[in-house]
Amino acid sequence: MKKFHILTIFPRFFDGFINTGIVSQAIKKGIVQINPVNLRDYATDKHRTIDDVVYGGGPGMLLKPEPTIQSI
Repeated sequence: MKKFHILTIFPRFFDGFINTGIVSQAIKKGIVQINPVNLRDYATDKHRTIDDVVYGGGPGMLLKPEPTIQSI
């Protein structure tokens, strides 16, 4: 059995993907297991923040390492 862990802040987004079509059939047959992991469950602050500013300035955001590592 192949296991897939999807790190996301929108775990419910994958419900349709997991519960329908060929992926659903593979799960029912025990070929794959898919586990969406909500990164916010592993955040340490009261606002459940999982992103941070880019080091060195510039546009964009990046994931904090703490929640990502704790989720594994």
